[in-house]
This record gives sequence, C-alpha cells and structure tokens, in this order.
Amino acid sequence: MALRRRTRVNELVGALSALALLTAATGCSGTGAAAEGDAREALRGAVERLADSGSSRARTAMEMASGGTRITLSGRGGFDYGARSGELLVTLPDGEPVTELFVPGRLYMKNRGAGVPPDKWVVVDVSSLADGNLVTGGATDPLAAAALLGGLVAVEDLGEAEVGGETLRHFRGVTDIAAAADAAPGRVGDQLAAAVGGFAETEVPFDAFLDDRGLPREITHRFRFGERGIDVTSTVELYDFGAPVDVVLPGDGEVFNGAVV
Repeated sequence: MALRRRTRVNELVGALSALALLTAATGCSGTGAAAEGDAREALRGAVERLADSGSSRARTAMEMASGGTRITLSGRGGFDYGARSGELLVTLPDGEPVTELFVPGRLYMKNRGAGVPPDKWVVVDVSSLADGNLVTGGATDPLAAAALLGGLVAVEDLGEAEVGGETLRHFRGVTDIAAAADAAPGRVGDQLAAAVGGFAETEVPFDAFLDDRGLPREITHRFRFGERGIDVTSTVELYDFGAPVDVVLPGDGEVFNGAVV
C-alpha cells in the first residue's frame, strides 16, 4: 500500500513537472436578476480594485487529487499589483521550499529542478505553459485568480460569512477560462488565453469572498487538469493591503541556462 501511495504522489507531482514546476456561517442570499447582476459587477471589478489597492500580503494553498491520493503545496509572500509582480515561498509536499517570482509573462523559480545549482534561478515564459501558470507554479497568483472571475457563467450571492474573524461577502459560481481571457487586459489576458487548452474543462467552479471595499480577500478555484483528470483546488488569501512589496529580479549571471531535469 505504501508503494502504491508513493506511485500516486509521484504521478501528481509529475503532472506538474511536465509543465514546468518540476515538480461559516452564511446570511440571507440575494435572489433574482438584479441580485445576480450586482454580484457579477462586484466580481468583474476585482482586478481593477486590486490594482488600486497597490499591494498586499498573500497566502496560497494548492491541493491536487487523483485516484484517492492528495498532496498539498502552500505558499506565503506578497504582490505589487501596480507592477503586476510578486514573490512567494512555496513549500512542496516533501517540505522543500521554492522561491518564486511572478512578473508579467515570466515565472522565476529558485531551488527547483534536478541539476540546477542551488544559487541559480530557472525562468519560464508563462505563455509556453499549457496552463498559463494557473497551477504550474504550485500557486495561482492573485491577479490571475481575480481575472478569472471576469468570465462568469453563473454566480450566486450567499450573503455574509465570517472568515478569519472578519465579515466578508461570499459569492459562489462558475467561470469560464476562455471568456475570462477575452475580458482580461494585456498580459493577464494572454496568460489566461494560454491556459484555455490546458484543462480538461474550461468551466471552473469558484468561491470568492470580498470585503466591504470590494477587494477580494479569498478566492478558490477548482480546476480539472489535463488528460489525467487531476482535480486541482487552488486558494489565494489576501491581507495587509498596502504593505510594501519589493520584488528584485535576478541578474543574467544568476539565471541557469542549462537543461532542467
């Protein structure tokens, strides 16, 4: 049984490796067309409100499940929404930490990949990834998570919910990656467009929690990934808005240019 479980875990991590990682209580619900229209408007403005907020700290969690086996990756860091950049320290299932830098169009990873010196970075063009880096890096960055809400297929306002000691507004629904790509501006739209063909289903169930300023505080998406049919649940939690975030990109001499196993 232990060997069988290790095999399933290896398959899950291997699915990401093939891309690039290498590796409540609720109040009264809104009803009717007007309520759904208000919910759609609130969610579709999430990216703009993030940009206006400047920056925040972030916690992420990604759970992958296949054949009864589950593995979880967790991350912690911060994002500068004006610069569309961020940094996360992602912890792999074996406890190994990977530093990741998110910038428009690129993902930098340190301490990732066999044969890569420990002081070197690996850089990936996210447009080359079948999932647009929605799951490859082991975390969905906040801007992409919010932009996905722009492709709403259906949404329900579930009213108020207590989350982490705060009262937030809870929305639940389904969004479509292709529609979100069409609605999202610039590099974020390109990132989502790259992801359209990478998932077994482009319609993605979600839960989103907004605060009284309309800022997204927690977003969870449930993806169905690839031909293997791996279920991926990705959550990003945002807090401490306005906290300074300084993302320093590695110099050319710090980037690994050899083959990554």
